[in-house]
Amino acid sequence: MQLTKGFEQAACIIALLCTQDRSIPLTTAVIHERLTGSEAYLRKIMRKLVIAGLVTSIPGNNGGFRLAKSPKEISLLDIVEASEGPIKTYPDMGFIENVFSEARPIAERGKNVLNDTFQQADNLWRDYLKDQSLNDVLVKIMGKPAEPGIDWNAPDVDLHEHFQQLKEKIKDTKQV
Repeated sequence: MQLTKGFEQAACIIALLCTQDRSIPLTTAVIHERLTGSEAYLRKIMRKLVIAGLVTSIPGNNGGFRLAKSPKEISLLDIVEASEGPIKTYPDMGFIENVFSEARPIAERGKNVLNDTFQQADNLWRDYLKDQSLNDVLVKIMGKPAEPGIDWNAPDVDLHEHFQQLKEKIKDTKQV
């Protein structure tokens, strides 16, 4: 199974929301400006994240989006399933039964073996992704949990300063 660009975009949106000042909703315009691409596609992704309970939508002139849960409560599996749907790598389109129609019992057994094998693989992948919290991933990336505090909506947000401090912290972590 290859994840679509929708997963990467959803992961980026969640990362933005993890660092966004929790008292200020992140606007759709800012998310769109950062992701670029189709605004209609962005709305579809945002809707999926809201329906999955990962993001909260705040209506109104000062509205936007907030993270609905703590990064410790969001797993990579949550983001994958919100953006891609349930993990199912083997589609079972019925070709085995069609190709080997003369040997129905063997074809049926072959179909069942493949379905079971891929289901077990899907379960292993699902369990692994479930164990990877967003917080764990952010710690691996930044050397510490993400701290909300950036207002990505502000046109004059000094991201250079913020990321310079982060870079210093990562360097200090590597030296330990």
